[in-house]
Amino acid sequence: MEFIPNDLSDFSDPRFDTIIDVRAPSEFAEDHVPGAINLPVLDDEERARVGTIYTRQSAFLARKIGAALVARNAARHIEGPLAGHDGGWRPLVYCWRGGQRSNSFASILSQIGWRVAVVKGGYRSYRAEVRQHLYDRPFRAPVVLLDGYTGTAKTALLHLAARRGVQIIDLEGLANHRGSVFGAMGEQPSQKSFESQLAQVTLGLDPSRPVLVEAESSKVGRVIVPPSLWSAMGHAPRLRVEAPLAARAEYLHRAYADIVADPNRLDEVLVSLIPLQGHARVEHWRSLAAAGDVRALAAELMEHHYDPRYARQAAGAEPDGTIHAQRLDADGLERAADGVAAWMARRRS
Repeated sequence: MEFIPNDLSDFSDPRFDTIIDVRAPSEFAEDHVPGAINLPVLDDEERARVGTIYTRQSAFLARKIGAALVARNAARHIEGPLAGHDGGWRPLVYCWRGGQRSNSFASILSQIGWRVAVVKGGYRSYRAEVRQHLYDRPFRAPVVLLDGYTGTAKTALLHLAARRGVQIIDLEGLANHRGSVFGAMGEQPSQKSFESQLAQVTLGLDPSRPVLVEAESSKVGRVIVPPSLWSAMGHAPRLRVEAPLAARAEYLHRAYADIVADPNRLDEVLVSLIPLQGHARVEHWRSLAAAGDVRALAAELMEHHYDPRYARQAAGAEPDGTIHAQRLDADGLERAADGVAAWMARRRS
């Protein structure tokens, strides 16, 4: 059976119990259909070997060797991860372009008696739908930006607002990056994987309700916000969070505990600021870090580095609403989140 997707949502077709990506592990790691499992019919080394034989020796020999490898790997999958499925199980299989890899595996599965379908066009058809969804169409819900100086707990407020029924997109969470020079939280997803996750989130949005998104630059770490959302963010109303510098410094001390606990990493980031802030100021910041005076360091970073940049970017962009938070401890954040949720509710009415 050939499965022809007409829209991105078709890849969540409830008729199928399991989506199987038969591409090599490196292909799967870069990006894949959300929820898919990887059962490669050729691993990376085998795929490279068959490709070399195809180009340097013989297409026939490559197909013969490839068929043997596919059969061997298929047997391993059937005896392993697929062993527990009964006759009613319905898999959807794809490879890079819906060619030999997916069709060979699907043929073996169908001979067992499973009602298997192959995605026409393979992963490329899925990727085309993602691009159309995020590049070519208007964003599917009205966007509101949660704005404010560094340290105003915007990401925390975003999730607290979600608990109150506000529709959100957490770009920093999807990108695994906090959107600043101190923002790295580990390995970031590839651009394609980031877009797959974002597309999945946007599919679940109610188009009749506004969605709250933290104000970001066009890049979050090294991943780029796709055009449809970036365009919507550029025209979105802004809800600004304001808090005293001392409260912001205290919040950053808690929120960036991973960096505080890693003096070498903190020092590397501070040194990277020398071209922007000069040797004297950065040396002073390094001395604060070495002395463990992290709150004072956070306050000075905001006063001299982050706040001036925010002020330049926000020049002329008056907020459409403001949340005043005198404290950013647990109680203060709950109160601020109540204000965010109430303001968003008014946007719907």
